Amino acid sequence: MDGANSTHYFNLGPRLTFTFATLIVLILAGNALVVWQFHLTRNQTDRLTGANQQLIEVLRLQASLLSFHRRLDDLALSMDVRRLDTEAESLRRALHEQTQQTRTAIATLRSGTIVDPSFLPTLDTIDVTLPSELEAILGLAKSGNWAVIHPRLGNELSPIETQTAALVNSINQQASSELARAVAEMRNVQRRILVIVPATALSTFLIATLLGWSVARRIIELRLDERVNERTRIARELHDTLLQSFQGLLLRFQVVYELLPGRPAEAKQDMQIAIDRTIRAIEEGRGAVQGLRTGSVEGDDLAVAIETLAEELTSGRPGDDVVVRVDLQGTSRPLRPIVRDEIYQIGGEALRNSLRHGHASEVEVELRYGERQLRLRVRDNGRGIDPKFLSDEGAAGHFGLHGMRERAELIGGKLTIWTAAASGTEIELTVPAARAYAAGSSRRFAWLTGRLLEATSDPAHE
Repeated sequence: MDGANSTHYFNLGPRLTFTFATLIVLILAGNALVVWQFHLTRNQTDRLTGANQQLIEVLRLQASLLSFHRRLDDLALSMDVRRLDTEAESLRRALHEQTQQTRTAIATLRSGTIVDPSFLPTLDTIDVTLPSELEAILGLAKSGNWAVIHPRLGNELSPIETQTAALVNSINQQASSELARAVAEMRNVQRRILVIVPATALSTFLIATLLGWSVARRIIELRLDERVNERTRIARELHDTLLQSFQGLLLRFQVVYELLPGRPAEAKQDMQIAIDRTIRAIEEGRGAVQGLRTGSVEGDDLAVAIETLAEELTSGRPGDDVVVRVDLQGTSRPLRPIVRDEIYQIGGEALRNSLRHGHASEVEVELRYGERQLRLRVRDNGRGIDPKFLSDEGAAGHFGLHGMRERAELIGGKLTIWTAAASGTEIELTVPAARAYAAGSSRRFAWLTGRLLEATSDPAHE
């Protein structure tokens, strides 16, 4: 299938494109909402986990304080200075390790966790107060003042233990609050998901049904377009084969009529040419109507085909003052069959317009095989084209220029027309190289061909 036709088939139309885009947006939006609900759930779970971790750490700290207090009570009751002095360092080290471990655990809590504001100040109090208190008790023991040690332990350690207990209670309430909030959030997320998923599925089903209906309708439209395009193609082919051939035959019959009866031998020869062209016109017309033609151009030499057509168009014209020049530029390359035929038909129509309607005496056809595009240019010195024929639809009953535009659009080319009264006409067709040249006809092939031609024409190689 030609590239232009492929583009036509993939043109879904605004309604179908909008429906398809809506379906994609709806699916993405539904999935995004579900993902967002899971994100909210994860955030709430992280907050609950952080609160529980705080509670675990403050309980460990409280247990360490109670163990510290109880151990000091036992040492005070033993009244053993040496034992107190020996175990004081291990008690100080154990307390320091516990507070540092608690600080590290608090610093590594999950993001979004709300840390109790009295947690760190409590740790600071423990780090400062208890070591100094331990030193003071050790000093009292060495001085033999054991009676003061036990009351001092109660007076100094009890406030810290009370502060720690309050911290435990506060964090426990925070954890309970986060747990209740997490349960409520889970229920809300569950309800929202139960609404979002069925709604997304139902909407997706409805939009998919609409999309299927739109696709079916688009296929029907394309089938109708195919029928219309086929009728247009047949009309274009009839114009470029039968009608043009009949016009040529009419000119030939006029020549025969003027030769009779004074020059019967020449008239007979021209009549035989007219008969041959009539047979050819019938064959071309049959092929155009049935759509079975394999190509308008025999072989790949488009320049030779256009030159042959120019000779046919000028051979039966009265007078010998018409000059048609065909100029080939660049290295000839194999063309796609459809592109080759359409370019041939466009060039032929431009030649016929120049000779029959423009009454030109000089016509120049330039065919350029470029690296980026293929260009066909037809220039004449005729009387120009009436502006009424230059509109998109053309004048009523005339399909030549309109058919040329259709052919150019079919192969993805661009047709440009310059004309002025008594100044002639120039018609230019450009086709991108990717659409014009057959597969395997690459830049490297053209470059190598050019280099070979230069080498063979260089006198040094002779």
